[in-house]
Amino acid sequence: KVVFSKRAASAPKVKLGAKSGSQFLLSDLLYALMLESYNDAAVAIAEHIGGSVEQFCADMTQEARNYGCYHTSFETPNGLDSARHYTTCHDLALLTCLALKNDNFCKIIKEPSFSIKELKTGQSYSLNNKNLFLTSYNGAIGVKTGFTKKSGRCLVSAAERDGVTLIAVTLNAPNDWQDHTLMFNYGFNDVK
Repeated sequence: KVVFSKRAASAPKVKLGAKSGSQFLLSDLLYALMLESYNDAAVAIAEHIGGSVEQFCADMTQEARNYGCYHTSFETPNGLDSARHYTTCHDLALLTCLALKNDNFCKIIKEPSFSIKELKTGQSYSLNNKNLFLTSYNGAIGVKTGFTKKSGRCLVSAAERDGVTLIAVTLNAPNDWQDHTLMFNYGFNDVK
């Protein structure tokens, strides 16, 4: 069980909108995070896992370094703009390779929609996957959309065909869906 703190409940939009004291299963909040990019879910998860947002971000930064992501620093759990929050396409691709080895992660990122409930009141929340690439590209298996004013449109996607999995990453790409389609077409059709 994850309990929403005042800090989680006051996270900026885009958010689930749960109040302080609300309780959810961690597994459900992962759907809220990955499908809808809910900022309050990210904060609640970070506080639950790390004890605080700050500790969670420090732990995530160290974990990324352990996997060779030397150009990534987490300062926010939700990817919102911050002075010491940064990454690269290369590091995001490395992290995605690792994440795709986790069956639960793969299940979540493929879901077109999912419903969760607050544990005390039973209030239901409907979640819809914002990743249009899932339905627009043959073989797409996820991964994650993102946007802030400073970073622009960001997309990490993966697709699988004939036993080959490819990952594409774009940051600040106004035509990200088209860019990823072109990259995957090149990868699947032209690279042997």
